[in-house]
Order: sequence, then C-alpha cells, then structure tokens
Amino acid sequence: MTPRAIELDVDGVTVAALRNGPAGGLKVLALHGWLDNAASFLPLATQLPALDLVMVDLPGHGFSSHLPPTTPYTTPHAIVQTLAIIDALGWERCVLLGHSMGAAIASLVAAVAPERVQALVSIEALGGLSAPAGETLQRLRAHVDAVRKLEGKQLRVFPDLSAPVRARMMVNQLSEASARLLIERGVKQVDGGWSWRSDPRLMLPTAVRMTEEQVGDVLDAIRCPVQVIYATPAQAYFPEPERSQRVARLADARLATLPGHHHVHMDEPGAVAAIISRFLAGLPDGS
Repeated sequence: MTPRAIELDVDGVTVAALRNGPAGGLKVLALHGWLDNAASFLPLATQLPALDLVMVDLPGHGFSSHLPPTTPYTTPHAIVQTLAIIDALGWERCVLLGHSMGAAIASLVAAVAPERVQALVSIEALGGLSAPAGETLQRLRAHVDAVRKLEGKQLRVFPDLSAPVRARMMVNQLSEASARLLIERGVKQVDGGWSWRSDPRLMLPTAVRMTEEQVGDVLDAIRCPVQVIYATPAQAYFPEPERSQRVARLADARLATLPGHHHVHMDEPGAVAAIISRFLAGLPDGS
C-alpha cells in the first residue's frame, strides 16, 4: 500500500502527513526527529501494514507550515500541538511512536495527557535532553544572541541533491537510500537549485532545558505500556547509564537494544518493526 498524503488544520497551522494502512487498524501517530520529516517512518510503514499509521511533518519541518513569527518552537508548545493533531484526526486515544526529538515529545505527552495515549514506542530518546541547572544562564545568552543574528541569514542553495544526501549520510551514518528519503521531503526547488524547507528557527540553540531531576519527575508520571528501543553504542548526548536509568523509572516498560546508529528504525526497519509488533500484540484489551 502506498501512503496517502493528507493535510490537517491544527490551530491555523497546516500539518502535512502521510497515512498508511487500513482505517480500522490500530491508531498510531508517528513523530519524527529534529530536522527530519514524515519520511523517517516510511521504511517502518512497509513492515507494519496493519496499522492505521499517520506520519506527520511536525510544524516547521517537511511540507508542514512554519509556526508564525511570534510563536517560538518550544517543548510545551510541541505537547499542545501533538494533542491538537490527535484532535484533528478525530482520535480519542492512540499509540504514540516517536524517534529522537519526536520520542521526547511523545513521552512528555504520555505523562501530561495519559487519557489520550494508549501506549508509547520510544526510539532513541525518552524524555527531553537535560542540562545542569548551572548552564541556565549560558543557554539563555546563546539563544538570545542567535535570535538577534538570525534575521537576514541566507539559506544555503545546493545545485543538486547529492551534497545534502552525502551530508546526512556522514552526520547520521545513514544509508544513501534512507538519507535520500529524508532529503527529498526536506528540500524545495529554488533559483539555482535546492534549499531546505525547514524553518531556520529550528537551528536556534535551545533556550531552556529541564534538569535530569525534572525529566525524572515527568517519566514517573507515565502509566501506559512503553516500548523503548535504543541503538548501541549509545549517542554521546544521551549516554549510559543515563538512558537506562530513565527506562527504570517507568511503571510499565520494556527495553530493546539493537546494534546500529541513531536512525536504526530507517536502516534496520525489519528488526525494529518486529519489536514494535510484539509489543503492540501484547497490549491488553482496552489499555
């Protein structure tokens, strides 16, 4: 089955998505990582055809609208947006499937609005990235400085897609096929070649991060069944033992680790889909 392109009106923002599977299947909303897009889940979609799988371009990414200039990209706003997307789909509850930033958002939604989340599949993240309280001023200064310098910056133009594809392959250790999936949905044609579709504000340094204690407080509140999938070795910004300690805080969790890189769900979709299928098959009726 070829995924169907759909658009949702989410509080005045157009959210583009790809929908795969039968309407009567288990409802699953997929949230991609930072600077990725809905194509991040296309390899998995072919392995999970029985799901009613909606893969969104989060605002500012892919074919979705950018947020208005007066609306910043923040974690609390991402939680509100995700709930609004679920509303726009007409779903009361669903399974959340997230990768990286999308997994962080999904886990926060599961904590904040447990009545809307049937289960959670979290790939390569669990809760948001944390930072020591002593870095607060440094982060605020870096963010404010970057915002003030953003206006007037020109987006890079590529004469063809080979350069951005190679860049994604190098940065994320992606196969060429996976990198091309992301790039083809993440660029637009302009004079002289191709440029990024994503909102330049997504490149701004994060103004405020929760401390690890605050992240733990959120994880303690997640009551739904959770399947966590980590690639090994761990990423430098989400190291051991921190990532395993977070799983241990969950009330109903399963952890699977696979050899691979940060986009393991794209380059090893069969292995990841098998884990997801076993988890979803084991969900209690009415969970």
